[in-house]
Amino acid sequence: ETDRVAVAQAEGKMQSETMQLISENAIAKGDVLATARIAGITGAKQTSALIPLCHPLPLTMVKVELELIEERSVVSIIATAKTRAKTGVEMEALTAASVAALTIYDMCKAVDRGMQISLHLVQKSGGLSGDYSRD
Repeated sequence: ETDRVAVAQAEGKMQSETMQLISENAIAKGDVLATARIAGITGAKQTSALIPLCHPLPLTMVKVELELIEERSVVSIIATAKTRAKTGVEMEALTAASVAALTIYDMCKAVDRGMQISLHLVQKSGGLSGDYSRD
């Protein structure tokens, strides 16, 4: 067993009007960023139930950070997952980021169905396969 850490990033690109509503906390369904953060953490903990062939991991930490980048009309989501186990934790970080992004879409779809979501692994450390860092 070794320490394993993975960081994933998702982005939700939207209309500037949607970004404004989020920043003003004026989306009808409530506080978008707080809800997305909780959903992302919950998603990481449920990865084995969502992704076939993933097994449950004892996560030691899950963090979901959200940032409004108004000049690009993007919500940036950085999800970090840590464990001390015999397997990697990339899927948990990716799941946290994607569930947070999908939550934002769900909460905002009434005003912006054209939102776009992107997702990628930023880095991972620990384990037999070595470290990875996206350039």
